[in-house]
Amino acid sequence: MTSYDPTGYDPAGNDPAGYDLAVIGGGPAGMAAAATATRGGLRVALIDAGPGLGGQFWRQPAPNEDATAFGEADAAGYHHDLATFRRLRGEIFRARADARLELFSGHHVWTAACGPGGVRIRAVDKLSEPGRDIERIVSADAVVLAPGAYDRQVPFPGWDLPGVMTAGGLQALLKAGGVAAGPRVAVGGTGPFLLPVAAGLAMAGSHVVGVFEASATTAWTRHAGAALANPGNLAEGAGYAAALARYRVPYRQRSMIVAAHGTEHVESVSVAGLRPDGHVDTASVRTIDVDAVGVGWGFTPSLELPMTLGCEVSDGDDGSLAVVVDADQRSSVAGVYVAGEACGIGGAALAVAEGETAGRTACRDAGLEADPSPAAARTIRRRRRFARAMAVAHPVPPAWQDVLEPSTIVCRCEEVDAEAVDDACRNHGATDARGVKELNRAGMGWCQGRTCGYAVDCLAARAAGIPMTPQPAPRPVAAPLTLGALAADDAGPDH
Repeated sequence: MTSYDPTGYDPAGNDPAGYDLAVIGGGPAGMAAAATATRGGLRVALIDAGPGLGGQFWRQPAPNEDATAFGEADAAGYHHDLATFRRLRGEIFRARADARLELFSGHHVWTAACGPGGVRIRAVDKLSEPGRDIERIVSADAVVLAPGAYDRQVPFPGWDLPGVMTAGGLQALLKAGGVAAGPRVAVGGTGPFLLPVAAGLAMAGSHVVGVFEASATTAWTRHAGAALANPGNLAEGAGYAAALARYRVPYRQRSMIVAAHGTEHVESVSVAGLRPDGHVDTASVRTIDVDAVGVGWGFTPSLELPMTLGCEVSDGDDGSLAVVVDADQRSSVAGVYVAGEACGIGGAALAVAEGETAGRTACRDAGLEADPSPAAARTIRRRRRFARAMAVAHPVPPAWQDVLEPSTIVCRCEEVDAEAVDDACRNHGATDARGVKELNRAGMGWCQGRTCGYAVDCLAARAAGIPMTPQPAPRPVAAPLTLGALAADDAGPDH
């Protein structure tokens, strides 16, 4: 039972009941951690922002009483490795039925604090009373952070037009509602994630005018060992390639979407080939009519909660920061374990192995018997090697900076354009995103730099003539919440 109050604030006037372990995140890593920990004997609180388990990777349609509505069975074709999802979900539901686990769905964790007595987590419940945010407090002796990641974006002319989305956004529409973003769709960016997005759209009836991949398959020739050590990835890629061939989707390597055009909505895109040095071949630009666009340049780990709790971070392999963990998924803060994409982008299979390892470690540290899993350790080593190879084979090319116009919006929340960012760097000495923000508010809007932060860091580094180095940016508020939720006095024990 935890009675520690690290925040110094308890609107209910009493200490909430504690859990042995809190797991934040209901995706592959969080589900694996929660299932493993309950199996090992811990009483667990599993907290997730979604209405159901699965995270972004196994996103499911929202529960619906209408049996004819788009449901889990309809979405199955858009998923990979659903067997693992169903196994983990079954374990979690059985643990909940046995009162070994409590599931807090629809709870957005906005901050947490650690102390000698454990961790205290503050979340906003957005499900219990529609239209009203209710603050909840959960205490536990230790915590597994599995916050996942979000789409990395870079700006280009027209990227703020309606109909231009992230590749992850396109896939979320498919998985959650079976909705294809448009009848004619272009998919661009870099990385293997573009393949399932394009295949899913084609399967849903869209005419995918092309997949415009900035890299080339030849980039993997120097990493053949990492690829061959993961035959599952090769088989998955081959399956998607076959799907694209079946639907006659063109796959254009060393090319990218350089502009979107339209007035009220995107109507066409310009695409161009890339030279070997990663810059645009201006003689190759052509225009294609589309109704929707999906662009993805990899993913950025969600580090708001790990940094709030003081976890050490370092440069990842792909231009993003990642949490530093040991071989047992312990962070630099006692009682805080981290698993999944927050430790570096690597995919669902790696996240499951890391979540399982974190759950076992939490059990051992609590005095329970839970030997390390050699199989999980091997999976982590193998998948981490593959992730490093993928980061090298699919870099964000410098071409995106070539195509910016002075009026191209970089920070969409604060409507800061490329000219303003350039002025902050060249005329006022800003050398990173923080410096630019202090001069023109780029990154100070609703998303707190999640969308523009990477781009602003790159633009500032180029203007200063220095390598881009991501800068840690701890934020005490990890998710938006209303002042009403903060001011409410009805947050009771755990509920």
